[in-house]
Amino acid sequence: MLKPVLALALALFAWPAAAAEIKVLTTGAYKPVVVELAPLFEKATGHKVAIDNDTAGGVARRVEGGEAFDVLALTPAGLADLARKGRVAAEAPVNLAKVGIGVAVKEGAPAPDIATADAFRRALLDARRVAMIDPASGGSSGIYLMGLFDRWGITDAIKAKAVLVPGGLVATRVVSGEADLAIHQVSEILAVKGAVLVGPLPAEIQNYTVYAGGISATTGQPEAARAFLKMLAGPDAAAVLSGKGMMPAN
Repeated sequence: MLKPVLALALALFAWPAAAAEIKVLTTGAYKPVVVELAPLFEKATGHKVAIDNDTAGGVARRVEGGEAFDVLALTPAGLADLARKGRVAAEAPVNLAKVGIGVAVKEGAPAPDIATADAFRRALLDARRVAMIDPASGGSSGIYLMGLFDRWGITDAIKAKAVLVPGGLVATRVVSGEADLAIHQVSEILAVKGAVLVGPLPAEIQNYTVYAGGISATTGQPEAARAFLKMLAGPDAAAVLSGKGMMPAN
């Protein structure tokens, strides 16, 4: 059942003369939020929502290459770049959520100490194999982590044991036994059955990725697209964000 606040808000734009189908293209970390809210939006408005996802870099390349979409969830910088290139509407992006990076192990495996930056560094060096998003794929957590390893002078040691994932849910690699540790956005770790979140990275080395929403510059369904974006940024989304390991961006 829709919450009263959500039902009242959606009633302002519900049930148009003709239902639309909109395509939402999103980064993987934010996808769980879109997936949970889409059925509520469909029920309240009669519109349909199709969802696809990729890494942040992959999403940006696909949109720049001409892939059609109606709503785009990406980093603010990525949206601004695509707006300059005429792919995203020039209206200001809407901040949606932010998420930090966490560490996962297989359910039943011992949890390493990651309480401090030094402890996390030791856990990495002690692990047999470490799974993370391949930075070459454009995944924001992988890009940040490789920069961190460079600063620590352990890049070569990590590369020798890294399980680089081109996209998708990194924590599946600990469930399969391919890695001892998985490092990924918290929201994506929580989506993997059989993986356990040890915790977020220590505050002194944590990196938050902010996600924002924009509308295609050429969408054929601008009203439905803006209505869904409004829902993603609305008060009812806050509870969904919390359950997915994320928090409001503002």
